[in-house]
Amino acid sequence: MQPILVRVGKKVATENSSPYGGNPFNIYLKMYVIVEINGQQFKAEEGKKLFVHHIQNAENGATVEFDKVLLVDNNGTVTVGAPTVDGAKVVCEVASHLVKGDKVLVFHKKRRKGYKKLNGHRQQFTELTIKQVIA
Repeated sequence: MQPILVRVGKKVATENSSPYGGNPFNIYLKMYVIVEINGQQFKAEEGKKLFVHHIQNAENGATVEFDKVLLVDNNGTVTVGAPTVDGAKVVCEVASHLVKGDKVLVFHKKRRKGYKKLNGHRQQFTELTIKQVIA
């Protein structure tokens, strides 16, 4: 019988080389949370970067904590909050307090009336690096 092979990036994982035991399909199981930041929901894992709507009083290198954790997935064990998970929080570091997004052009026109209007908008974001997920 042939061993089960799974391609992970440039490496091939077999049953014996899986870091989570015998099943090679468990390679992608990690701890992540769904957190609400400034009215938007984000999937947060340790070490990832997030671009959230601009946080007013955040400075570069400052530590920010968010405790509105809606869901926790710890290696396949899912905990859903009602409305939030008690004791769970996300600790982030502000990498850049002001990042400008892409320019969005809003064009209005009414045909045969000679009416045209062009508006541009660039959203301001704050770049966060997730340091720790506590759940």
